[in-house]
Amino acid sequence: GSDASFSSPPPLGIRARVHNRVLITMSATNNPYSPAIPSSPLAERPSSRRNLRPFLVVIASVCLCSMMGRAAALSAAASKASATASRRPLTVHWFRHGDLRLHDNPALCRAAEAAAASSSSSSSSSSSDVGGGGGGGLLPVFCFDPRIFGDAARSPFGSLKCGPRRAKFVLDSVSDLRANLEGKGSGLVVAHGKPEEVFGALLERIDPGQAKSVTPRVYCQREVASEELRVDNKVRAVLGGHSPQSGGLETVWGSTMYDPEDLPFPGGVEGLPDTFTPFRNKVEKKCDIGNPLPTPSNDDLSLPRSDEALMKVVGGGDDALPKCSLTYLPTLEELGYSPEDVEKAEKPDPRGVMGTSGFVGGETAALARLHDYIWDKDLLKVYFDTRNGMLGADYSTKFSPWLAHGCISPREIARQCRRYEATRVANKSTYWVVFELLWRDYFKFFADKHGDDIFKLDGTLGDEARGSHPNSRRWGLDRRTVSAWIEGRTGYPLVDANMRELAETGFQSNRGRQNVCSFLALDTNTDWRYGADYFEQELLDYDVYSNWGNWCAGAGMTGGRVNRFNIVKQSKDYDKEGEYVRHWIPELADVPTELVHEPWKMTKEQQEQFGVRLG
Repeated sequence: GSDASFSSPPPLGIRARVHNRVLITMSATNNPYSPAIPSSPLAERPSSRRNLRPFLVVIASVCLCSMMGRAAALSAAASKASATASRRPLTVHWFRHGDLRLHDNPALCRAAEAAAASSSSSSSSSSSDVGGGGGGGLLPVFCFDPRIFGDAARSPFGSLKCGPRRAKFVLDSVSDLRANLEGKGSGLVVAHGKPEEVFGALLERIDPGQAKSVTPRVYCQREVASEELRVDNKVRAVLGGHSPQSGGLETVWGSTMYDPEDLPFPGGVEGLPDTFTPFRNKVEKKCDIGNPLPTPSNDDLSLPRSDEALMKVVGGGDDALPKCSLTYLPTLEELGYSPEDVEKAEKPDPRGVMGTSGFVGGETAALARLHDYIWDKDLLKVYFDTRNGMLGADYSTKFSPWLAHGCISPREIARQCRRYEATRVANKSTYWVVFELLWRDYFKFFADKHGDDIFKLDGTLGDEARGSHPNSRRWGLDRRTVSAWIEGRTGYPLVDANMRELAETGFQSNRGRQNVCSFLALDTNTDWRYGADYFEQELLDYDVYSNWGNWCAGAGMTGGRVNRFNIVKQSKDYDKEGEYVRHWIPELADVPTELVHEPWKMTKEQQEQFGVRLG
């Protein structure tokens, strides 16, 4: 082999200044109102017949005023009814990053129901509405938010909010979603812009000056992290300006096997246990996983084609909004990524678990992988035995990138597992896949309960994480340690191989993730949020709840059991022959198995013999 260099382990227990905690806040708006009911005094009865005529005149005047008032009220009511009748309902399903599918999509089903009801109610109204069209139909929309995509979209820790590989996966998923919608006679408006600005521009074009001729109603999947909630509030404000009472934003839960109302805890999510095992025990005993919802029919997904003004704005022609239409799809370059990053994203590393094809985004690819893993290759029955592997496509399900983007429903996976158990075999492996999905549920509920605490240095422990408490820890930050960890130069082969795999492919095994987290947070005492933040940049299967929840727990900041891994033992246990570390660290290609997990034990003569230089 070549005389390649490989660094020895850095000193552990580095102490430096603690980075300021990231505090994320959200605002909420209230819309109070109170009715006022005026009172009127009773007229006094006249005391003599002489006063009767003036009294009758007064009565006549009161009656006339009353009739005039009633007529005015009736006229106002008629005008209001006429104005209401002239409004065009606009029903939108806003696809987000976590529901890029048609099957088992509760928010999409709710939007389709609302659109059908709107179409039915508007069918009897005049077709001479403002803009030249009636109500009815559903407009699907997806927004590439510049706060998330591109080199300029950075976190408080300096990492990209979304790396180019995941952006490519999202582009694939959105393209596939559009094709599937078009196959059902619908379509997908794709925009490059902030959702609140996209909806604002769209409404201004079809409802100029907020003339209240349009009644917008937007449906989307409910998210519970603070960044997403802030965007929700901004979208609500825009929609409220056009129709404060009839329109608005409705969020629908839809990314987990269980819904919050299914939880068997006092107060639902508020009563959620702060560790997984009590949650698992109670949920498995008392709750059933619901069946997936059917995909809406072609009729339910039909576009609002009768609204001529709207279709001109989103049709992709001369009257269309820029970067917002039924035909527009941005490139990675348009999203703001460099040519070098684009080239890397578009050419999967052949060393990755999915080979030269890489992970392809979209519902079509997701359902194909589901069928391939469970039914074609018949691998579900051995999942428990193979799940700790690190090489190849089939040691685990590899469903996670599609789950993270909502290309596949967890309830559909659970349904296929039940079907497999009924027709082939039921064992620990078939149970364990659903068990892993339950972990995913738990972290979203956990984030819903604890809010921004999962992003704080002390996690959900708060004061327990400081001082003399057994759970306390002194966090530090040494940039050289973080850089060595990111670049796979720590000197620990298992850590370095996993970090190189992540950097080159956007994927890492579950076993690898646990070890690199333990190393950074518990061996070097580095502010664990730098690890979670880097994972947010690189992971294809990033979702805010699983990523930050796992890192917070792995750092010991949730109050559960703290697993500090012995990296060398883990390396020998799960990569006995050193195939994985050699696969990603070619510098160790010729090092014998007895030394490949501990290369620092090599003598100078051995280093020369095997072409490795430590230091």
